[in-house]
Amino acid sequence: MLKNVAALLLDEVHPFELGVLCEVFGLDRSDEGLPVHDFAVVSAEGPVLRTHAGFTISTPHGLDRLEEADLIAVPAGSHYIARDYPEELLDALRRAVDRGARVMSVCSGAYVLGAAGLLDGRRCTTHWRHADELARRFPRAVVEPDVLYVDEGPVITSAGTAAGIDACLHLVRQAYGPDAANAIARRMVVPPHRDGGQAQYIKRPLPRTRCDTVGGTLAWMERHLDQEMTVEQLATQAHMSPRTFARRFQQETGTTPYRWLLRQRVLLAQHLLETSDETMDTIAGRTGFGTAAALRHQFVRSLGTTPNAYRRTFRGPGAMTEVA
Repeated sequence: MLKNVAALLLDEVHPFELGVLCEVFGLDRSDEGLPVHDFAVVSAEGPVLRTHAGFTISTPHGLDRLEEADLIAVPAGSHYIARDYPEELLDALRRAVDRGARVMSVCSGAYVLGAAGLLDGRRCTTHWRHADELARRFPRAVVEPDVLYVDEGPVITSAGTAAGIDACLHLVRQAYGPDAANAIARRMVVPPHRDGGQAQYIKRPLPRTRCDTVGGTLAWMERHLDQEMTVEQLATQAHMSPRTFARRFQQETGTTPYRWLLRQRVLLAQHLLETSDETMDTIAGRTGFGTAAALRHQFVRSLGTTPNAYRRTFRGPGAMTEVA
């Protein structure tokens, strides 16, 4: 369940990170058929809070509002690394996890979760500038400094600033499916997926840009993912020499034809695993991997999980399974 969301603020909160939470969970997009949340901004330190940008935020909601939240999200703030936190706030976070709620941090908000003991024994992350200090201050936490976010059961932590968007869209996708996450991403004009050190379970990226000369070939490649392709064949399709095509492709997509094709095939496999009961062999054929073993190999390399595990994650424990 992800119906009731509370953004938990302390003095000198960062407005951008708070804005991310408000944008994803606090806007009514019911006219687009998207989920609506009971969203509240909660203060841990009185009805009026200072932001680090010099203005104040007022809210009627105190810590008691956390008792009904399905998700409590803590945005970043100034001096969160070194300060102490009200014990009643830490107790409220611990109670929330004990009753089955989820807690999330954006950037230095991870220090609040750490102070509550919620990072102990769990993988977590924060902004790369603060990762070493987070590990020093909370030695029982397993800090991963090179990822965009970490989903460790009821505790979700994200890296600096925009990585909070990635984590929020991840939660939306888990709760409501890829279509809802993609629709919100389009409204925010951000990609619903960003590559990073950790596998991202978010749907197909937004349409590519700057593909002035190879755009037609990219569209053809997307329509024929089940077919074998060589650079020579693609160059002929684009009416270029292989060397010119490879150079233009790299310039306009930022990657090689092979890597681009592999990514699109993995994305198609994700979509089929999420939306169909097709067997692994069928999905392997449709995505150009050929065999279930090849599909599994590339899926694990790209996302760090197996196709079956991925299907169970996004379709529930009753999803069809087979050896792959």
